[in-house]
Amino acid sequence: MDPTQQKALNALESFVLLSSSASSPRAAADLVKQATSAPNTYVFAELLQTKNIAALKTGPPEYASYYTLLQIFAWGTWADYSSTPDLPPLTDAQAHKLRQLSLLSLSTSPFTLTYTHLLTALSLPSTRALEDLLISTIYAGLLVAKLDTKSQRVDVSSVSPLRDLRPARVPQLISTLDNWNGRCISVLDDLETQIKEVRQKALERRKREQRDEAAVEKLVGQALKEKGKAGEKRMAQDPVGGREAAIGDGNDGMDLDEKAGPGRPRGAKRGGGAFKNAAKRMMG
Repeated sequence: MDPTQQKALNALESFVLLSSSASSPRAAADLVKQATSAPNTYVFAELLQTKNIAALKTGPPEYASYYTLLQIFAWGTWADYSSTPDLPPLTDAQAHKLRQLSLLSLSTSPFTLTYTHLLTALSLPSTRALEDLLISTIYAGLLVAKLDTKSQRVDVSSVSPLRDLRPARVPQLISTLDNWNGRCISVLDDLETQIKEVRQKALERRKREQRDEAAVEKLVGQALKEKGKAGEKRMAQDPVGGREAAIGDGNDGMDLDEKAGPGRPRGAKRGGGAFKNAAKRMMG
């Protein structure tokens, strides 16, 4: 869970517990005023669902408006408060908090984050007042954003999950999630089909490679067999010459002179004269 959201839930918990003793409309209305003014309370759905607070909805008009006010703090904006008649006046703390919460809702679209639009939507008197509000909202951990004073706009990176969901939006959200789930299933099916095709092609390629390797081995075996038969045939026709051919045409024996020297015939084996002289000395 987001740390700011957890902090807001912890701050609301004491008011939820106090609601059980707020049995009169006046006490319940006072509790709404305290909860919406207190630091760190930014979520209110759980308080709206408590018995005594929910009873305000059908209570006397002067107290029923506090239930409407709490709904606006839960999921509404400053524009909703300004356009709804007969609501209780806000303290400075309440007005500041509602503007902060409204910023979270307005941050869902880049088109609503220009200074001009925010000044109008939040009923702020000056750019300085808007920047002060933005800075306090960022330092409270509600927004991660940068102020682009040159372009007169706000660049939002992330928003804390502090706005409650309007009850009327639940069916719409379920429908959106169902559509998203259907698209995910379709994409997964396509991926599985592609994976099967890739595996099948890989298997066919491997079979072709094995057939090619077998064919090459067969050709090599036949070539070696024919070469062996040719060597046996030469051996049968010329035992001496055939044997030399079988061992490499005599290349593994003594080297032959590449060029015949004076008094020595071309092709004479090196070292032949030295052997003869040594033999004569031994016999002499």
